Amino acid sequence: MSQQLHIQTLSVRYGRKTVISDLNLPVFNPGSLVAVVGPNGAGKSTLLKGLAGLESAGGHVRLGDRELNGLPLRERAAQVAYLPQTLPQATSLSAYESVLSLCRATDMPRSTLESRIERIFDELEITNLALAPLQQLSGGQRQMVGLAQILVRQPPLLLLDEPTSALDLRWQIKVLQATRAQLSQAGSIALMAIHDLNLALRFADQMIVMAPGGLRAVGQPATVMTPEVCRDTYGIEGRIEACSLGHPIVVIDGLTPEQTEKGPRSR
Repeated sequence: MSQQLHIQTLSVRYGRKTVISDLNLPVFNPGSLVAVVGPNGAGKSTLLKGLAGLESAGGHVRLGDRELNGLPLRERAAQVAYLPQTLPQATSLSAYESVLSLCRATDMPRSTLESRIERIFDELEITNLALAPLQQLSGGQRQMVGLAQILVRQPPLLLLDEPTSALDLRWQIKVLQATRAQLSQAGSIALMAIHDLNLALRFADQMIVMAPGGLRAVGQPATVMTPEVCRDTYGIEGRIEACSLGHPIVVIDGLTPEQTEKGPRSR
């Protein structure tokens, strides 16, 4: 059943450090792809881990009529699927076996599970990898298998931490297209941490802009991503223009003067 996601007064700690404090976000509707963007160290991964129950979190996270904070991890895992930045382990299991074994803990009938795996592999164009051991696959191919593990389960909430980081441009677009198709079909919601602003502008329904000081902006991507947000959040001088198809794109002119002497932030 399709469910809305409500996040109110959310705080997340990483160890002893509070990284996110009193975060309030608009309601996210079923079928939504929400891009979580911002510089390194802004708390994107911490936000996703907090929502997944993998970091200490307070406040309210409600999916439909269920409060997720405080749920045992096993119950929470039935509602939420988290894809970390780390790639699936390079084992002797085949790509198909790795997806099948991860999903066996669900209540899904075996025939339904096998049918979903076949369909997701086909949509991601990785059917040719089904019988290949993970230890023989490239990093990008294992990343696609990791995404398949999540999409096959069709949970109400997907938390995807940079699922395109090991992929070339064609496969990045394939991942985003397949994810959007799954969200539409299942009525799920996905929060996706992503660095590529132009891909986020092209595919996301909503955008959360995180900064080291907290939430910088949230809303529809074309409205949220402005030259001021680029300057204040990333330290870049940029313009928002439209491509030949009418999609907004960020055109970077250079660094702001105060950023030219600074190095990259730690993650």
